[in-house]
Amino acid sequence: MSALLVAGTQTPVAATEARASARTALKPCTQRVSVEVFREGGVPLLDWRENLEFDGHGTLWVAHIAKHRVEGYAPDGTLKTSFPVNGPGGIRRGPDGFMYVNFGVNPLTSGLGGGIVRFDPTAAHPEPEKVVDGISGINGLAIDAAGNFYVSRELATGILKIRPDGTKDEQWTRAASVFGTNGLEIVGDQLYASVITSTASPVVRIPLNDPARHTTVTELSPNPWDAKVLDDLTSFGGDLVVASFRDGELIRVDPKTGGSCVLATGLRMPSSVRVPRGFGDHDPRRELFVVEASGRIMKVTVR
Repeated sequence: MSALLVAGTQTPVAATEARASARTALKPCTQRVSVEVFREGGVPLLDWRENLEFDGHGTLWVAHIAKHRVEGYAPDGTLKTSFPVNGPGGIRRGPDGFMYVNFGVNPLTSGLGGGIVRFDPTAAHPEPEKVVDGISGINGLAIDAAGNFYVSRELATGILKIRPDGTKDEQWTRAASVFGTNGLEIVGDQLYASVITSTASPVVRIPLNDPARHTTVTELSPNPWDAKVLDDLTSFGGDLVVASFRDGELIRVDPKTGGSCVLATGLRMPSSVRVPRGFGDHDPRRELFVVEASGRIMKVTVR
């Protein structure tokens, strides 16, 4: 079942104008978008799918936080495999081809500790291997070309940077002093983060080589009582697309100007959005995949 929604690219505006636009509601983008169910969900919240990533070899990997497992889906929506992971959250493909997943993200299991596991997506029966342990209060994940991990924390200041050998880069983390980050995405030498705890709903940019120079790209909430509750975000067509968990929206942001518009509406508590890569005939130039706390996996096509 699909529904036609208003969507598209925004008209570029100056960065100062983008700041001023925070006082007014976001307008729809100009392109059309179709939204359809790729995989049906179950009971909302009890079937919460938290994050997703494509391995580039034909499988969509989904972190099912409510059922404590990672699932692998084929391009036709068929469930190919699954395996247990305690409270899985952010999931990303590393430069080595392995998939990495935050664990211990579910607040109900935070007492058991958290960290990062990895698995081989080409294995017939993937088995998670712990690579980072002893971190808590974590959520989103990004991995740079050198294999460094960046981990968001919703109730703490500073994005965690963890080196490939598992040691923490404390100096980098202190410099990236942004409170309440959720989604993370690396574009070139910049790390972009959504902030879930601020009523202004900001998206921030952190230079990988100079994190103290982090800046706000835009603020997406027109009023404090209209916080978007921003979740994960991804790079798409030179822009950023960020999920608004509260409003059921995908919001498109020009990272150069901060110009923003609503790309899609009508989603049910969207928690992560990614571009399909190496996933059958799905087109990364026109499609986005979304997981929701409703349990659904959605496909969004930009016309």
